Amino acid sequence: MSPDPDKSAEHIARQAKRMKSSRDHPGPSPLRGIGTFGMIGWSIAVPTVGGAFLGQWLDRVAPQRFSWTIALILGGVVIGVFIAAAWVNKEGGEK
Repeated sequence: MSPDPDKSAEHIARQAKRMKSSRDHPGPSPLRGIGTFGMIGWSIAVPTVGGAFLGQWLDRVAPQRFSWTIALILGGVVIGVFIAAAWVNKEGGEK
């Protein structure tokens, strides 16, 4: 006795639909989380370190009553947080 061809076609169509759905909407991945964590870290670290180097140079070239290094480190952190927040919002909006 062979299975009904209509039922097997429906079964194949349902299975194909499930496979396409799982491909189009992957679940949370630990690697994606690590990648997101790394991206956020780099987006904060790079402007902060850049501000530190620029601040040290400005402290030597154009000394002021305040420390350029500290001011630009704080500025780099603020810029980095804005970059990270924008990136997280962009990634969150794609879901």
